[in-house]
Amino acid sequence: MYALFCFTNPFLDVIMVLLKRGKEKHVHMSVKVNITDERLAKLKAIMESNKKKPGPLMPTLHEAQKIFGCIPIEIQKVIAKELNESIAKINGVVTFYGNFSIEPKGENVINVCLGTACYVRGSQGVLDAFQDELHLKAGQTSEDGKYTLQSTRCIGACGLAPIFTVNETVYGNSTVSKAKEVLATLR
Repeated sequence: MYALFCFTNPFLDVIMVLLKRGKEKHVHMSVKVNITDERLAKLKAIMESNKKKPGPLMPTLHEAQKIFGCIPIEIQKVIAKELNESIAKINGVVTFYGNFSIEPKGENVINVCLGTACYVRGSQGVLDAFQDELHLKAGQTSEDGKYTLQSTRCIGACGLAPIFTVNETVYGNSTVSKAKEVLATLR
């Protein structure tokens, strides 16, 4: 029943994923989001500028992610009020798109591509190596806030498969030894 229904309702699929997440053990950072008056003023100025353009929500969310490192519910409420949108709509967009986060990410965000081209060329082994070395599962952030490990479906550089990224740097034709080598430089 669930599989049949989720094909007709992608939002239910997202809700089911979120419900399942609550049952998993996640390592949460002890670092709190730094919401200062200065950062809020910067966000509000950006929203004022964005309100003059069509479709202000997405550019505002991208800027909020840059300013705060994530978009927690407190910031979503500010955005909802300023853009005259419902908190449900804001939260729906934030939780739907993978490039937004409601929790702070680590100083070093590691993404391992598990798309078809990468997967058949060994990216699962690369992910496993990162998990073993960092003692994290995909989707977790280390308690010290230094690393976030994520898996993604496609980075868009299939000719370099398998791929992983660390922050904005792409590592193509990756191997387990390359993953360990790159991680050693981050420590």
